[in-house]
Amino acid sequence: MATKLSESEIAARYQDLVDWTLAGDQIRKLFKFASFAGAIGVVAQVAFIAEAADHHPDIDIRWRKVALALTTHDAGGLTAKDFDLAAQIDEILG
Repeated sequence: MATKLSESEIAARYQDLVDWTLAGDQIRKLFKFASFAGAIGVVAQVAFIAEAADHHPDIDIRWRKVALALTTHDAGGLTAKDFDLAAQIDEILG
């Protein structure tokens, strides 16, 4: 099981993220796309990397917008897995 990060560890890892927000025990990001099909295509890409990492974000799809929320439920908060997955998501979405 992943270990929950301390507040100082979260602050340090959070500095490396672009356009993610820290909301309680989650990091969140909203992505906007030109079309619904484009949004769905990105969700499929995220699903593949999340499955490979065995770490799955909460995903909310609203027309051309995709909201992602990351937390490690079994650790009770944010872990390195959340920040690692956020970095991978940013890498594939450019």
